[in-house]
Amino acid sequence: MSPAPATSATSVLIVDDQPMQRFGFRMLLESQDDMRVAGEAGNGTEAVALASRLHPDVVLMDIRMPGMDGIEATRRIVSTPTGSEPGPRILILTTFDMDEYAYAGLRAGASGFLIKDALPEELLAGIRAVAGGDAIVAPGLTRRLLDAYVHHLPAAPNVPAAPDPRTASLTEREREILTVIAQGWSNAEIAARLHLAESTVKTHVSRILAKTGARDRVQAVIVAYDAKLVEPA
Repeated sequence: MSPAPATSATSVLIVDDQPMQRFGFRMLLESQDDMRVAGEAGNGTEAVALASRLHPDVVLMDIRMPGMDGIEATRRIVSTPTGSEPGPRILILTTFDMDEYAYAGLRAGASGFLIKDALPEELLAGIRAVAGGDAIVAPGLTRRLLDAYVHHLPAAPNVPAAPDPRTASLTEREREILTVIAQGWSNAEIAARLHLAESTVKTHVSRILAKTGARDRVQAVIVAYDAKLVEPA
């Protein structure tokens, strides 16, 4: 019997201005059979160039770096066309749990953020989740995270908001599900409370992401806040 074909390893681009930090990440990733290090960058400019050339699955992105910072690098990587292939998923690395730069990173297109001193298994689990198309922020933490995120935004002018075009094509059910996602409900909770099969919820979530142009669940929640479907607690 022929052996089963090996599953391709998740390629990761490490971006950090501290050589020892990059070395630590590299050692951890190279210890895993399902991951490989695509390359390393010491600043945002190098990160954008390498992401365009190497097409990694995931970018571990530091925020505070000389020259181009991680937020601008994230914005450029996410906005760069990649043809028919999905672009890299960006995982922001931040020093503090509620670092205001993490929120700017989410708006720039990151799929979530991790704390630099996270346990190795937490970092690896985050990379695997992001590579699989999920956001690394657990659903139960979504409301707390996004509430804090919204409070870091500049105050909006006191005028009626125009309808957000990203939500214009959503059905009533999809708007309802997007709203409760933004309130921190998991797929299982949505299925139980709205009396739907969990597979049906997953289908709705996929359609919501496609219609709103959101890359993942975290980006969809940002859309919900921007569209005023939900307000900060």
